[in-house]
Amino acid sequence: MDSLKEFELVGPPTDGITRVAFNRTEPLLLASSWDRYVRLYDVKANHELARFEHYGAVFDCCFGNDQHTAYSGSLDRRVRMLNLETKTEKILGKHEAAVRCVSYMPEVQLLATGSWDASVRLYDDRSSEPETKRIEVPAKVFAADSVGHTLVVAMAERQVHVYDVRNMDEPMQRRESSLKYQTRTVACMPDGEGSYLSSSIEGRVAVEYFDPSPKSQARKYAFKCHRMTHSGVDTVYPVNALAFHPIHGTFATGGGDGGISIWDGKNKKRITMWNTFPTSVASLSFSGDGQQLAVAVSYTYEEGEKDHPPDSIIIRNLEESDTRPKRPAPDK
Repeated sequence: MDSLKEFELVGPPTDGITRVAFNRTEPLLLASSWDRYVRLYDVKANHELARFEHYGAVFDCCFGNDQHTAYSGSLDRRVRMLNLETKTEKILGKHEAAVRCVSYMPEVQLLATGSWDASVRLYDDRSSEPETKRIEVPAKVFAADSVGHTLVVAMAERQVHVYDVRNMDEPMQRRESSLKYQTRTVACMPDGEGSYLSSSIEGRVAVEYFDPSPKSQARKYAFKCHRMTHSGVDTVYPVNALAFHPIHGTFATGGGDGGISIWDGKNKKRITMWNTFPTSVASLSFSGDGQQLAVAVSYTYEEGEKDHPPDSIIIRNLEESDTRPKRPAPDK
């Protein structure tokens, strides 16, 4: 491993890593995993700062409004607020089944959660009764992400709901995923251009637009990625991870093949691709300044039970050329 390009965090989770999440302003990283912990790392010092134990596997985590607050959702059905400064926690609420995803929305200072109990809930941790909204959805929630007031919820059976969290009584849009197979994850473009990504177990990524007009919908597209040829046979891997670069608007994908690619979605081009890791890429997160990429290298069981390398978190130091869209060639 080239230490100038990337390094491994000391003290990684000991079982499947479900999420890595950089803080927006500080060199701090959260990691959740099947070993029942959420860990907080100082990336610059390469040191674990805090650890929070849950009663079951932790499926998701995210930072709140600052570097001192985080949230988690777990197989134990609980939604937690974690005080990273005092190393204490508060139970905000409880679903009827595993909490699959958590997404903090700074514009409205609310936390959105999605669960296998086929519900979406909103929490305001400033209130004495934090749960502010509970809605039933048609199927298990697999993934969710938000931008501004918009929340995208991806469910089983390729169903997608788009909500304005200021009025959650009805979704703004009910959609069927452009991808033919089960949704793996979703990510909203942070620049407010009105688009989001979804990925699936079939080795594809879809670029979607919120605007329902025919002109806007004509822009959406899907592409193949994270495929390898073994002995002449094309092997398709799930796209487990999506992450937008905070400055350039390009995005990274990580797959069950252990590979990472950076894409220029507007020009439909791949900017760069890195050599594969020894096992699956489970989660990705860019630092707030866009100069580092956190990579959760953790087997995601796309090939069933088998021996696999230990879990690790790799921090990749990025060059500008890794993530900046390539300029079109000048006309001759």
